[in-house]
Amino acid sequence: MSNATFAEIAQALREHNSFIIMSHVRPDGDAIGSQLALGHALEEMGKTVHYINEDGLPENLAFLPHSDRIVQPQGEVLDVEVAIALDCATKPRLGDNALKAASKAKLWINMDHHKSNPGYGDLNFIDSSSPATGQILYNFITAENFPLSDVTRDAIYVAVSTDTGSFQYRGTTVGTYEMAADLVRRGLNVGEINAKTYDSHPYRRVELTRRLLNTLVMAEDGRLADWQLVYKTQEELGLKPEDSEGLIDMIRAIEGVEIAVFFEELQDGQIRVSMRSKNPAVDVCEVAKVFGGGGHTLAAGIRTEGTLEGVREQVLAELRKRLDACA
Repeated sequence: MSNATFAEIAQALREHNSFIIMSHVRPDGDAIGSQLALGHALEEMGKTVHYINEDGLPENLAFLPHSDRIVQPQGEVLDVEVAIALDCATKPRLGDNALKAASKAKLWINMDHHKSNPGYGDLNFIDSSSPATGQILYNFITAENFPLSDVTRDAIYVAVSTDTGSFQYRGTTVGTYEMAADLVRRGLNVGEINAKTYDSHPYRRVELTRRLLNTLVMAEDGRLADWQLVYKTQEELGLKPEDSEGLIDMIRAIEGVEIAVFFEELQDGQIRVSMRSKNPAVDVCEVAKVFGGGGHTLAAGIRTEGTLEGVREQVLAELRKRLDACA
């Protein structure tokens, strides 16, 4: 798969007037921020934009300007010319209703930073060296002189900040910091937006952390850490999907831990697995692919059928093999 150029994508956006912008199920900051950033740039150009997410807008990102425009599809088919998928490694992860909403689109544009993305668009721009899709969009918007409104500015910052662990992760680049500096020059209020992003969690998240810590298992001489969330706990605490966002970093940060894993039992009987690696020799994206998942070298995920116990046993066995191989 060869990437389209920014100029080719920009030309396609300029030539069309109606768009549906989507991202992956259980959206995070990079997903929602990317949708808002590009969508508002297009609106500033006089285009019609529909913002669709299969699971809707997470409560913890509702502070973002313009975020009320993001809606869940209700089974309708939208009359749009172009479908844009952002930060979504595979087309099915957009969700069945979102795909139905976009089914009239004649052109698909796919922009992402997951290395497992196969390039399912008519025009693709996949850059796995970028720490966030939001950074790709910043580069695109500035290179092609698209409008960079206050809405787009704040959305880009949250997209990149959340996907880099607040500019801490290994993938953070010189360009990431230069981008952040430029956004501040453009009027970004860093203190205010960071407070809304990181310092405004519901109490149920604290209760969730307590429950998860009680399930923590350390293995492989402290190199492998995992915890588990059963669906019953989610019901008892009234959890929302976004409540667990970023909590895996707590066990990833334990001294000596090289791999952290979060196993979650979902309502539909599937098991969601999030993996983080601090050891580049253990590529968790390759582990995820074994189970039909994908992602990045140091951060990847799986969603699969099975019991929590069974999936946990299989995934941890695969991770142990790889840890042993690089011991």
